[in-house]
Amino acid sequence: MVIALVTVTLVNVLLNAIESVANFMRADWVKANSHAVGVPDSRLPFLGFVKGAAAVGLAVGLLWRPLGIAAAAGLVVFFVLATALHIRHRAFHNCYGPLLFLALSVAVLWLMIVA
Repeated sequence: MVIALVTVTLVNVLLNAIESVANFMRADWVKANSHAVGVPDSRLPFLGFVKGAAAVGLAVGLLWRPLGIAAAAGLVVFFVLATALHIRHRAFHNCYGPLLFLALSVAVLWLMIVA
């Protein structure tokens, strides 16, 4: 169970770190996705900060579990809202991203609690 926790957590950390950097760099694909759901470019650095902080929280959470649980729970809330925003704006063409991140975050949260 611990191997699964470390593996899934590190994958989530890596993907959220990549997303965080892409938000700070205002990558074209990030701007296209955010415009599809009505998020202005001015919000991208904040979203990058949130994803980066969560990635750090998950990584440290491997050593101090309460922080990992809090970071994973925060990501679950974040990606539930992101998925809801995609559905609200009928942006089904790029809804797979938030759903993938939501699934990973739920898996990390569950593993942080039970492992």
